[in-house]
Amino acid sequence: MEVKLAKTAGFCFGVKRAVDTVRTQIQEGAVPIYTYGPIVHNETVVRELEQKGVRVLNTLEELQNLTEGTVIIRAHGVGRRIYELLKERGIRLVDATCPFVRKIHRIVEKQEAQGRTIIIIGNAAHPEVEGIRGWCRKPSYVVESVQEAQNLTVSSSEKLCIVSQTTFNNNKFKDLVEIILKKGYDIIVLNTICSATEERQTEARQIASQADAMIVIGGKHSSNTQKLFEICKRECENTYYIQSLDDLDLKTSQSIRCVGITAGASTPNKIIEEVQKHVGIKF
Repeated sequence: MEVKLAKTAGFCFGVKRAVDTVRTQIQEGAVPIYTYGPIVHNETVVRELEQKGVRVLNTLEELQNLTEGTVIIRAHGVGRRIYELLKERGIRLVDATCPFVRKIHRIVEKQEAQGRTIIIIGNAAHPEVEGIRGWCRKPSYVVESVQEAQNLTVSSSEKLCIVSQTTFNNNKFKDLVEIILKKGYDIIVLNTICSATEERQTEARQIASQADAMIVIGGKHSSNTQKLFEICKRECENTYYIQSLDDLDLKTSQSIRCVGITAGASTPNKIIEEVQKHVGIKF
């Protein structure tokens, strides 16, 4: 039996940079260390860092109550107000925002200053999108579904700028943009989906189309892993979404000749290797 592991599986540049940033702060003895929200969407990584003394702040109230320490901004980024708050309180800040996300912050800030209303293609509840909206001074809009795109209504005099959550499905982004473009607004479209995300999704689709079973590894809150699962499921009905080897219950069958494996951008190589080894031995 063949096991096909995606070359793009595992830590992306932004995630590796964020995790390395936290580890560097630990090594340099910066205590206490906090991250505002989980540094990345992977429970294994967050738990490992917590065991080394890194505490996750999950609410604005917790952040406001700090009197000392170092706060590391998560890879997903945050809004302008968080930077201002930390400066006001004299708390040391280390910015681990993914550079590709930070680029979107600069884009929306600039485009809004030029009079455009910001439309974000993505999940409104995702921290990256919340952070992007935090750089808008005027009301912004988030579109995730066909229905939301069809229902989008702004004044005909408004000029729009469309950006995307970096981990959004590229094909879905194009479909939603097409719907909005047909409304006739003055629109600038900037596809800010990370190139690594697009490459990961394309490779996952190709492997899933050839596999009898597909395994997608990643945190349950990971947006990019959820998108990978959706893509793979469309190509291969026998697709499994797991966080670690402990979750894997792969049904053995004589018909399984090829198992594909991919993983989200926040999945450590150790977990991927464990799954790959297990599948190779089991079959």
